[in-house]
Amino acid sequence: MRAPVASLAYLGPEGTFTHAAALALPARGTPVPRPLVTDVYDDVATGRADAGVVAIESSVEGYVVPSLDAIVAARDVVAVDEVTVEVAFDAFTHPSAVSPTEVTAHPHGLAQCAAWIAARGLTAVPASSNAAACRDVQPHQVALGPALCGELYGLTTLATGVQDFAGARTRFLLVTDREAARTELASRHDESVSWRMMLAITPHEIGPGVLARITAAFGERGVNMSSLITRPLKAQEGTYVFVVTLDGAPWEPHVRALLAQLLGAGDSLKTLGVFPARAGTDAGFDTSRVPAGSVRAGSDDATVARELLW
Repeated sequence: MRAPVASLAYLGPEGTFTHAAALALPARGTPVPRPLVTDVYDDVATGRADAGVVAIESSVEGYVVPSLDAIVAARDVVAVDEVTVEVAFDAFTHPSAVSPTEVTAHPHGLAQCAAWIAARGLTAVPASSNAAACRDVQPHQVALGPALCGELYGLTTLATGVQDFAGARTRFLLVTDREAARTELASRHDESVSWRMMLAITPHEIGPGVLARITAAFGERGVNMSSLITRPLKAQEGTYVFVVTLDGAPWEPHVRALLAQLLGAGDSLKTLGVFPARAGTDAGFDTSRVPAGSVRAGSDDATVARELLW
């Protein structure tokens, strides 16, 4: 008997950037579109899908909060790989278009094309995905999405490359159930690759110095923290989960020592993902992207006082 074909759930419909990420992982299964990102997590958790692909971070808009919250909350879903997709937006209209008054896309897509939208005075209408916006575009609307969507949904291309920043990328996670992840990762401990890990840290004691204690532990153990984001404990004002991306894997001695130190301090820990580190970090530092109004050593006293409000 032929073995069943593995399935790979992703946020549909066809033509989303998540679909492109799924197609970049052909060995993981046949892509299956799902209407909501929460459906992807649910399908993986219940076994309806063997794995799933979810957007986690945009190089322009930052973390995709609904997806981040979903993986933090998921009891038995964990990331085992990542893939990065170049993000560029074209503007499309319905074949029977009239003068457009609205523009529709996923909220991240709308944000990444804000200047183009503002220049045309269009009213933004959020959609569940960029491809859904293209599929469902109305004659009075402009839809923003990948170039593929024009051909898929028989649309007219109004403009190409309408994103505010060239070279934008979105990072996607490959997620599977925790037991499958344990089995897969156990077979890879000896691989001579660099690893990255996503870790949720929930301190039980709040007050001055909590975050300083946590970050100091990373320094003491020689573990590089490449990203930190806070998410609130639901309906618990002033209490947070710190979601950290670090260089290393939980079976490596220095990372294991860090985890033991945090556990010893009374923190709750949850591994959200362990995956090979991929190339893709921009080389060098572009000072033009520093937030406007920032000051540095050497700024004149009047500017420092104005910007720091001291």
